[in-house]
Amino acid sequence: MQVKQFKLNAMALAAAQIAFMAGAAHAQTADAGNATTATVVVTGQRASLENAQKIKQNSDEIVDSIVAADIGKLPDKSVTEVLQRVVGVTIDRTMSRSDPEHYSVEGSGVSIRGLSWVRSELNGRDSFSANGGRSLNFEDVPPELMAGVDIYKNPSAEQIEGGIGGLVNLRTALPFDFKGRKVALSASTTYSELKGGKWSPSASILLSDRWKTGIGEVGVLVDFAHSESGTRTDGFQVEPYYPRSNIVDGRTVWIPKGAQWRTLNFNRERQGLYGALQWKKDANLRSHVTFFKSKYDMQWDENAIFAASNPYNFQVAPGATWGANGQFLTGTFSSPQDGGIDYGADTRVASRKSDTTDISWNVEWRVGDSWTFTSDLQRIKAKSNGFDSTVATAVKMPTQTLDLTGDRPNLIFNDAQRAHLANPGNYYWNFTQEHLDQSESESKALKLDAKYTFDNPVLRDVRFGVRFTKRDATTELSNPDYHWAAVTAPWMGSSISKLAYLSDPRFAGNTYLGTFDNFFNGKANVPSVVFPNVSVATGFPQSYAALHEYYQILCREAAANAGTAPNCAPWTPAAFGGNPSGINEQEEKTKAFYTQLRFGWDDLKMPIDGNIGVRYVKTDMDANGYTVFNNTSAVVNPPQTLSGVPIPNIPAYSAGQNYENSYSNVLPSLNLRLKARDDLQFRFALARAISRPDFSQLQGYTTLSQSTDTTTTTFPGRPSNVNINAVNQTGEGKGNPMLKPIKSDQLDLTGEWYFGKSSSITLAMFHKRLKDIIVNQTYQYAIPDVNGRMYNFNVTAPVNGASGRATGFEVAYQQYFDKLPGAWAGLGVQANYTYVDSNTKLSTSTFTAYCTGGNNVANVNLNQNGCDTNGQSFGDLPLQYLSKNAYNLALLYDYGKWSARAAWSWRSKNLQGVNVNGTRGGDGTDTNPNSATPGATNIGWALPTWADDYGQLDASVSYQFNERMQIVVDGSNLTDSKYKQLMQQGIGMMGRAWFVSGPRYSAKLNYSF
Repeated sequence: MQVKQFKLNAMALAAAQIAFMAGAAHAQTADAGNATTATVVVTGQRASLENAQKIKQNSDEIVDSIVAADIGKLPDKSVTEVLQRVVGVTIDRTMSRSDPEHYSVEGSGVSIRGLSWVRSELNGRDSFSANGGRSLNFEDVPPELMAGVDIYKNPSAEQIEGGIGGLVNLRTALPFDFKGRKVALSASTTYSELKGGKWSPSASILLSDRWKTGIGEVGVLVDFAHSESGTRTDGFQVEPYYPRSNIVDGRTVWIPKGAQWRTLNFNRERQGLYGALQWKKDANLRSHVTFFKSKYDMQWDENAIFAASNPYNFQVAPGATWGANGQFLTGTFSSPQDGGIDYGADTRVASRKSDTTDISWNVEWRVGDSWTFTSDLQRIKAKSNGFDSTVATAVKMPTQTLDLTGDRPNLIFNDAQRAHLANPGNYYWNFTQEHLDQSESESKALKLDAKYTFDNPVLRDVRFGVRFTKRDATTELSNPDYHWAAVTAPWMGSSISKLAYLSDPRFAGNTYLGTFDNFFNGKANVPSVVFPNVSVATGFPQSYAALHEYYQILCREAAANAGTAPNCAPWTPAAFGGNPSGINEQEEKTKAFYTQLRFGWDDLKMPIDGNIGVRYVKTDMDANGYTVFNNTSAVVNPPQTLSGVPIPNIPAYSAGQNYENSYSNVLPSLNLRLKARDDLQFRFALARAISRPDFSQLQGYTTLSQSTDTTTTTFPGRPSNVNINAVNQTGEGKGNPMLKPIKSDQLDLTGEWYFGKSSSITLAMFHKRLKDIIVNQTYQYAIPDVNGRMYNFNVTAPVNGASGRATGFEVAYQQYFDKLPGAWAGLGVQANYTYVDSNTKLSTSTFTAYCTGGNNVANVNLNQNGCDTNGQSFGDLPLQYLSKNAYNLALLYDYGKWSARAAWSWRSKNLQGVNVNGTRGGDGTDTNPNSATPGATNIGWALPTWADDYGQLDASVSYQFNERMQIVVDGSNLTDSKYKQLMQQGIGMMGRAWFVSGPRYSAKLNYSF
């Protein structure tokens, strides 16, 4: 069956709704009477918990809920923060899972029961952001627009497929949720202690009313929210440790490549607009149109100093101390062979604008006492565009003294070293790097459902329906993607007359001295560093062109000195906008059918009810993409000499490709509930679920690159020599259009005791058997040089290459102590704990003790098992983003006009990635005794990077002046918790990074009538 294309917009749907209302009213000859709508007025934390508990207790499936304490006012500053309070839910603390070097104050990715395959809905309909994924960026959604959030942990046949981990349904209000007119206003402001400066304002307004008219009852609701946030994060980092056998006699010790620090200032602006038009003629016919728009505008700038040194040239001063495994603890580094320890100092700016628009029309028609028909029409359009720019200076640090024995690195500098780092004359212009992207995704969905209600003591109803979707996604990346280009660098040798030092008036200016004031909230003191001005990073491409002209000047100068013709390759920006080699397009069509039977035996001593059903879905995918080759090998210009490994001459190119993929899935489900007593019940759930690959994983875009590892030796009175230590021929498949969904067979058991309106103890055990897990594997991609000789590039791309399981349990407890005397009766407690154990098994596991660079599809050591800087493999790694232990503990108080809470959220360490930015490289030491090149420093390595245990305390206090006005004061991260990252090496779990963001405080005024 083919679904015809349809075009929706807000005005068209509103007009259709009005026409439908008028037409239906005209067709009705008799008014069957207005149905009574049950309305619950939510006022305060306690009432919220009561309503959430009712949803959990009465649901057909296993669900946890959070209900707004006031109309549209969830108790946190983002939906992500709200979700972390729910048992079984954890959130990430980095901006991107592929780049854990940047901390996210409000949290980011959401996992349910340790699994990141989470689907999102808005009012029971599919919803997503244009981020290459299949779910919303929950941090993009204004929590002020939400009436509640439901987290489903096992599927039923009537639910839309796609969430193995679970389903997060964001609920907004409808006009008929209120008895009559409703107006709710909110204004707040937030202050970040670490960032300081101005306060960040937020405001929201909800207007709703309903009227009885000649065509039936009509309701209109409008809700608008605007919020701003400004935060800062300070961080220390320690580079990976390398083995050295020539520092301590008779012993191999491990030294880091250096240590560094950074500060990131983050600002975001979020706007949300929601509207609903609702109508009902009588109890048998009703309809509503909803419009939802969320806009997110983010920008951050960062100053970071980072190691760019050669760890094999390091010398360690006498008096250094070492750990039991030979790891460096304290001491002083120097690098005389390189003229000092090389460090880069970058200014990085990033911005992103995204918005999601959802327009939906729902009609429900009840025919007689048995049949109910529902239609749902939806259109979603999501857009996102981003810009990322880095400009760097560089400096040679004479020495560096480190003490790594404390709870964070201690970087020790004397006055002379501080003065050296603060002197612009010691810096030169180093490199630029730009990235641009834009994404657009549009989805159209039609859902038709029918329900037949039985007049039977056992059979309740049977439901069946169909759903058709068409989703198009277009992503455009700059080409090259992250376009790194040197301005001047030591490895350029005599191709330039010298480096572009700021001490030269021709290259001076456009920098400033970053002083790192109040670093780590005043608990650390780091040197000032000379950074490029922010305007240089934001001024792309003109500012980049001006910087790269410095290379042209020095290159022409070197040629003139040598008496040769200049051969100075010009800088060109990454191509973007209308460039087909950077565009990836995907189209996905789905056709689904389900049927579900609800039943129950109420006359049993212990009544049993439930549902059983099956869902069938067929998916058809088309993708268009490109393969792109870029050559970033070292450029050597005469009279500079070249030695070592020859560099293949492979011209840059790009080529388009088309892909088609199709698959179908049958998804049965069973949900049973046994009511042992009115307040005690047990559940059993069995289901099969799928999670389709993200659209970013389905891109047909492959980048190949050739780079060189070089050592430059300078000689007095004659040209320098560049030795090519190794030629690295690698690639990355941004996606794989032939991927199939991850599958899960899952079992859930629960016990639920509800011993009060807002008091309960619940226990849930779960087991998920996973297959077709998507992992990155390495394969060979052969391309020719100019002479036709083929070279094999080691390309990493996602495949359905693993199976696994996730097994665990959840326990949750909440209670108000009503029997305490007087005001003490307002005390309450809420606590939950989740345990998850997991393992994975690669489909083509060929674990070897040493990494060999991944020369075939079966060798997954580097990207799956991880490789140390000595070439040894790790293996036995858990599912990513999964914490074995997590808990929440909240003390509550709700009595009279006062309401308060203090909430502690904690999760244990979890694997963030195996081959992520900052903890990977190609200069590992070959220690394989069977290698043909023992001792060489050209082994690829990738350290498993972990987020360490993390917890933080948040609190709020509110006072209700009267039934209309309330004031709320709250604080986030009151403990000023440090977020620590670890890197796994053979010498142990070594500290990689330490981030602090400081406490945040806000004051809010709510007014409603």
